[in-house]
Amino acid sequence: MSLKERLMTDMKQAMKDKEAGKLRLSVIRMVRASIKNGEIDQKKEFNDDEVLDILAKEVKMRRDSMEDFRKGNRPDLVEQLEQEIVILKEYLPEQLSEDTIRELVTQAIQETQAVTVKEMGKVMAVLMPKVKGRADGKLVNAVVRELLHN
Repeated sequence: MSLKERLMTDMKQAMKDKEAGKLRLSVIRMVRASIKNGEIDQKKEFNDDEVLDILAKEVKMRRDSMEDFRKGNRPDLVEQLEQEIVILKEYLPEQLSEDTIRELVTQAIQETQAVTVKEMGKVMAVLMPKVKGRADGKLVNAVVRELLHN
């Protein structure tokens, strides 16, 4: 079953669950709308990799908004976004641990023979396809910066 089919099935189930599935239903509808808008913009039907990109983007948007809501002292909105992220993560592949990310970064640094932070672009170009959708970009960036010398 493709991710789009799974989203459709889960959306139908959330509709049947009425009140209990209200948040889940709204999150799935938002994601499906983002997918549909992307398909219309690019004039093609998305495959699972492209759907994963949309899901990762939705999680990132919510994380960024959470920071703003924390600064604005809105714990109610922070909690809602956390719940939405939990729902979205069900559709993403299992996230890599920091140790695994460190190993992949070390391999990428050896592969590219990068030494300084100025060569970070080469390392990221090799690394990102390996961690795409499975690791937070900020964490990957921080680990690369830490392991490369100034």
